[in-house]
Amino acid sequence: MASFNPTDHQHLRWNPLRGEWVLVSPHRMKRPWSGQVEKTSDEEIPEFDPKNPLCPGVKRSNGETNPVYDSTFVFQNDFPALLEDVPSPPNTQDPLFRMQEARGTCRVMCFHPKSNITVPLMTRDEIRSVIDRWIEQQEELGQKFEWVQIFENKGAIMGCSNPHPHCQIWASSYIPNEAQVKNETQRSYFLEHGRPLLMDYVKKECEKKERLVVENEHWVVVVPYWAVWPFETMVIPKVHVLRFTDLSSDQRNSLADIMKRITSKYDNLFQTNFPYSMGWHGAPTGKYAKDDMSHWVFHGIYYPPLLRSASVKKFMV
Repeated sequence: MASFNPTDHQHLRWNPLRGEWVLVSPHRMKRPWSGQVEKTSDEEIPEFDPKNPLCPGVKRSNGETNPVYDSTFVFQNDFPALLEDVPSPPNTQDPLFRMQEARGTCRVMCFHPKSNITVPLMTRDEIRSVIDRWIEQQEELGQKFEWVQIFENKGAIMGCSNPHPHCQIWASSYIPNEAQVKNETQRSYFLEHGRPLLMDYVKKECEKKERLVVENEHWVVVVPYWAVWPFETMVIPKVHVLRFTDLSSDQRNSLADIMKRITSKYDNLFQTNFPYSMGWHGAPTGKYAKDDMSHWVFHGIYYPPLLRSASVKKFMV
């Protein structure tokens, strides 16, 4: 029998952030593909569309008119998943039919006034403006809510309904499931080893240089050892940072550089406007803001769905 080769033979890999095993089957990449093929969009996106509710000066469905903004623009989501003023659900003693209170607020943030611009096409100064606005939102909402989730769904294949550079900001009175799991796994690792999990991890990845995609003075982008999505990457700081709001000016500039470089690499993979879902995770806020969160490390994640080309995507089952 041949000796084990991780690039050829199936095996399990441990994801320490989620506390679960991931099946890796590299040999399946060699199989012929006869499944679903997505249509690639050749449609040219206009710089301005008077029917696009994210464009400057356009009236949205709720009757409000956007300002003629020339940089970033944040507004309350017209169709929010979370509201602040809602009645609480009734208490129930049944362990199989449980409910609990969920309050929050949802905002939309436009990155740029032009609809045909995406992050890799923006200047580093423009991306820095986006980062600064993210941090302002994190600072404001984090004073009231336990979790502030900033995320971007880019491309129709990822459910993005408006072709305009933007993200969503959801602030909630509870910590979502994935963040709660990460909180516990990082805490357990810190208690056992006395060091943050992701700081140990990024140090070893920088030494190995097997999965390192790009880096600069303050940031590293790697394909996680436990990656599930094709071309999945993680953005990790080189020094210990708890939250977005802890970033220095130099770290923000470096992050703008890293974001431009990694998204440009994505676009160049298949010479397409590369779709993805991405988000930022950091230490919980609100009532947890003054707790010892030394185990947490602020990081970003990119989940692109494309598998072999601009028209073949991975299906998660």
